[in-house]
Amino acid sequence: MSPVVYLHVGAPKTGSAYIRDRLALNAANLARHGVTVPTKRGTEIGTFHFRAALDLLDQDWGGPAGHAEGCWPAMVAKAVRASSSVVISHEVLGPARPDQVAQVMKDLADCEIHIVYTARDLGRQLPAVWQESVKQGRRWTFASFLARLDEGETWFHRALDLPSVLNTWSSNLPPERVHVVTVPHERSRTELWQRFARAINVEPTWAPLDSELTHRSLGIAETQLLRQLNRRLGLGMHRGATYDNLIRTMLAEGELVNRETLPVTLPPDRYESVQDTAQLWIDWLEGSGVDVVGDVDDLRPRRPAEDVEWQDPDRTRTRQQLDAATDALAAMTREAAHRSDTLGQVLLTRARRLRGR
Repeated sequence: MSPVVYLHVGAPKTGSAYIRDRLALNAANLARHGVTVPTKRGTEIGTFHFRAALDLLDQDWGGPAGHAEGCWPAMVAKAVRASSSVVISHEVLGPARPDQVAQVMKDLADCEIHIVYTARDLGRQLPAVWQESVKQGRRWTFASFLARLDEGETWFHRALDLPSVLNTWSSNLPPERVHVVTVPHERSRTELWQRFARAINVEPTWAPLDSELTHRSLGIAETQLLRQLNRRLGLGMHRGATYDNLIRTMLAEGELVNRETLPVTLPPDRYESVQDTAQLWIDWLEGSGVDVVGDVDDLRPRRPAEDVEWQDPDRTRTRQQLDAATDALAAMTREAAHRSDTLGQVLLTRARRLRGR
């Protein structure tokens, strides 16, 4: 029997990293139920899926030159050898060009292909995507990000445009093989997993280990601090491993995310536009006949309470940003001291070994 391949192609900031991590944690148990989450010896599952997606898209960012070469053919080889069902997941697949999608269909021609797309309302998603881009090294303001998005010039526009992504990926598939999972407003990870599990036709209990991966949002002051740091360092999307380990992981996803500050939200005059977009998405879904797992009303943005004053994320108060910078400097100092102590212990141990010879 031909394997059934579920391609989870996005979108970014819809819990996709959480889903992928839960798949990885439970890969062995899922395999016992006939569900393959392809892996490569010596490589984490998430990294393998990321590199396979980059290889397919002919991209080479997020690592040293050539780090993704050959990963897509390796992924295909594992998928076609599977006995039952296969799950391939990464959000960078979403904006693939028609010729790249055609390559996927050709490579997996002997499989039954399904497309899975997790979708979130733009009222929450746009601030989250901007923050994530800053954590990745981008230097643009929130206003600039939104303007570029309106112009359709960015990767993010292509990744977040639900009808466009699904029209491209499903052009040769029956609608029942296209599954849209809506992200609940209440941010329930359990509910999101249950919806995703239904989309890929597995029992949720086959993956009992819950992921501890959390991507809490940064506040306004913290996001601006990172943006200014990226500018000072001259960084862009092609940052190195040092940035990932020190600034992104330690600061952005560690020290700064725990601070209690104002969240980034859409400008009030943006809600009418994103509500119109949500209605277009819902109309498209209802007319397309694709399988929707969840409630389409989850795609409708919710306005903040009227008594909540909006603060422009590009105009932070000096004291707020100074407090964030001081906490970041303290964290960096502790890390530098720790690394110095660790290096000193390593050198001392080696010296003692040399003296003992």
